[in-house]
Amino acid sequence: MAKPVFVPPEVKKAMQDVKHKIVVLSGKGGVGKTTVATNLAMSFAKKGLATGVLDVDIYGPNVPKLLGLEGQHPRAEENLIYPVEGPLGIKVMSMGFLLRKNDDAVAWRGPLVAKAVTQFLGDVKWGALDILVVDLPPGTGDEILSILQSIPDADGVVVVSTPQEVAALDARRAIQLTRKMDVPVLGIIENMSEFVCPKCGTTYKIFGEGAAKKAAEEYSVQYLGSLPLDPRVVELSDKGTPFVVSEPESAVAKAFEQVVEKISKVIGV
Repeated sequence: MAKPVFVPPEVKKAMQDVKHKIVVLSGKGGVGKTTVATNLAMSFAKKGLATGVLDVDIYGPNVPKLLGLEGQHPRAEENLIYPVEGPLGIKVMSMGFLLRKNDDAVAWRGPLVAKAVTQFLGDVKWGALDILVVDLPPGTGDEILSILQSIPDADGVVVVSTPQEVAALDARRAIQLTRKMDVPVLGIIENMSEFVCPKCGTTYKIFGEGAAKKAAEEYSVQYLGSLPLDPRVVELSDKGTPFVVSEPESAVAKAFEQVVEKISKVIGV
């Protein structure tokens, strides 16, 4: 059992009007975690829910890029920071808004990262939100422990993996970590599950098949669904256009809707 963690009063106050907090985590990089996190947030917003995105991937803050918010800066007033407004009115906060240049590197050790996360939670005027989606750095290291401890009353973690065995192995580690922290695991999403050739219609399992689903079964967590690999997701993300908004009838957007419905049933929204 994890020891009780002291939550600063300013964090409790800032989070009191945020009904649900979902943490998106991956055991390794390169599985599309941030793309999944941003499109999950947009899918919740499409349902009419007041939604926020907190990007605490301090070393790789890519949420502003994916949401078309590069170059914007949060407004500061009376010792509070007001998040940047993104598509469909979502509220967004990211380290990326505070860098002088988009490609600036953040060379911080763990304690500074934990302090920054506490400030993002406590000093940002989130207001009333139905859902706050928190995008964590990849991995299962010390920073992840500190960040999970900083988020009060999280509804749970969504683990993102790909179908290949090595990614699912790291997803297992992520599940074990969150359970040690007494944070519920809402389920596993298998990203880039298959590619359907747009010319011939042939389906290719480029990254293997079934490893993420098997991990979900082994650890008795919900398999939230699979997201197909669509090159347009990469193209539109690079342009700062959320895919589920621009291509609402696509297989990927429909898959995100199904994932969101499963999560909504679990957390009660």
